[in-house]
Amino acid sequence: MMLRAIVREARPKQWTKNVLVFAAPGAAGVLDNWSFLWKTVLAFVAFCLASSGTYYWNDIHDVEADRQHPTKRNRPIASGALPLPVARVVGTALLVGGIGLSFGLNWQLGVVTTGYVVLTTTYSTVLKHVAVVDLVAVAAGFVLRAIAGAVVTDVRMSTWFVLCTSFGSLFIVTGKRFAELRELGEGSSTRATLDEYTLTFLQTVLSVSVGATLVTYCIWAFEVREISGSSWPFYELSIVPMLTALLRYTLILEQGHGAAPEEIFAADRTLQILGVVWAIVFGLGVYVG
Repeated sequence: MMLRAIVREARPKQWTKNVLVFAAPGAAGVLDNWSFLWKTVLAFVAFCLASSGTYYWNDIHDVEADRQHPTKRNRPIASGALPLPVARVVGTALLVGGIGLSFGLNWQLGVVTTGYVVLTTTYSTVLKHVAVVDLVAVAAGFVLRAIAGAVVTDVRMSTWFVLCTSFGSLFIVTGKRFAELRELGEGSSTRATLDEYTLTFLQTVLSVSVGATLVTYCIWAFEVREISGSSWPFYELSIVPMLTALLRYTLILEQGHGAAPEEIFAADRTLQILGVVWAIVFGLGVYVG
């Protein structure tokens, strides 16, 4: 039972977020090189360890508040299934393991992973209490994942790629807050900043971020096509599944879901199919076009 609680607290479902580590090297077309592939895989593992460590310490810090939450009270630490002394040891070991592995690959990745840990720790203790800043902080964590993949493979990242990742991350994070607020109701939340938000404000941020994500993705796709000199329009065609996926996710949010994005991606077949179609079309642009 203790081992099960330790694994649950690490939140392996959240590791899907770390797939962003593959974004930059995948877009650059270097993952068919074994050396770059294993470095990226190890960077993914490092971020899984580090992120799980930050989840541990976040729940340790928020244990009392989580016990008042309708669903978070069932988490291993909040429920008492995982004693605090054990949680502190495991959480620290995960952080040290993630940062150590990162520095073992190269110092740039080590700096990025350390920055991620510092950011998430600061978020757990300070930034989560500041409305709007909390959204940007969580979104920045996604951007650091993408940067990690670039630095471990020494791949140049386009400015438009960074902007697209930033706005896309903000869209997902804001959608999560929007779904939480709809679920709990205005003025009845246990999250530090949720009472400061309104559904109207979050809808506005959603509209701005999803629009910016689409625009920056389109510009990036055309830029990649121009740089690659491809004679096939695969990059431009990838805009179609990307647009459809963004609209699909927006619809899901409007239907009252989205408080747990990883569960949406794991359960919604349409999003999964669109993701596969996008990967195939973009992959054709990278490796065939």
